[in-house]
Amino acid sequence: MFDIPTLIIIIATFLLAGTIKGTVGLGLPTVSLALLTVAIDMPTAMALMLVPAFVSNIWQATAGGQGRIVLARIWPFLLMATTMVWLGALALTRIDLHLLSALLGVLLMAYAGVNLAGFRLQLQPQQARWAGPLIGIVNGVITGMTGSFVMPGVIYLQAIGLSRDALIQAMGMLFLGSTIALGLSLQSHQLLTFELVTLSVIALPPALIGMVIGQLIRKRLSEQLFRRVFFISLELLGVYIVFTAFVG
Repeated sequence: MFDIPTLIIIIATFLLAGTIKGTVGLGLPTVSLALLTVAIDMPTAMALMLVPAFVSNIWQATAGGQGRIVLARIWPFLLMATTMVWLGALALTRIDLHLLSALLGVLLMAYAGVNLAGFRLQLQPQQARWAGPLIGIVNGVITGMTGSFVMPGVIYLQAIGLSRDALIQAMGMLFLGSTIALGLSLQSHQLLTFELVTLSVIALPPALIGMVIGQLIRKRLSEQLFRRVFFISLELLGVYIVFTAFVG
């Protein structure tokens, strides 16, 4: 399906994305989507990241021992964030993919900018109750349109006052549920083929190897410095994706 240079790009992309996730604890779907979208079309890039994203987030979603507590607080948000993915995925067959690529670039820029600025939203419990489902709907639609799980869902999860371990587990639940919903949505819109699933499985070992490398890097490098470099790079990559979507 792909020529040798493209296969090399895919393997290198997931090796790098896995390394970043192993170092800073996030970024595998985001980085893989951002890089692959430069080389191939968005629906294909979304399909390729499904297996590595699913496997890498199983542990994050189930570890921590606070699953019931976390679910009790965020289940309305999670329900909307996963069930509305199919609606966003409709855009993949009805909207110019260049526009959706540009949207992905804008989301990457916004995600990186928020983290570089150190912005943190705070929601009171009564605010979180009504905001959760609304933000979940937006997050689900955007996930279906771009394959990006993080905006605005991660900002919401950071805003509701979860402890560090509970926040990590909550993000894992969001990413895992979104991955499953995205896979089902791509399949329902006939955008997920056996060949793409096979290539996604092939992309898993490089991603896992990268995660091991990233854990080794974490022990030797300041995580704060690495995160700053990561988000600056993500900002620049978002600018490039937007530029090529309209000019290329």
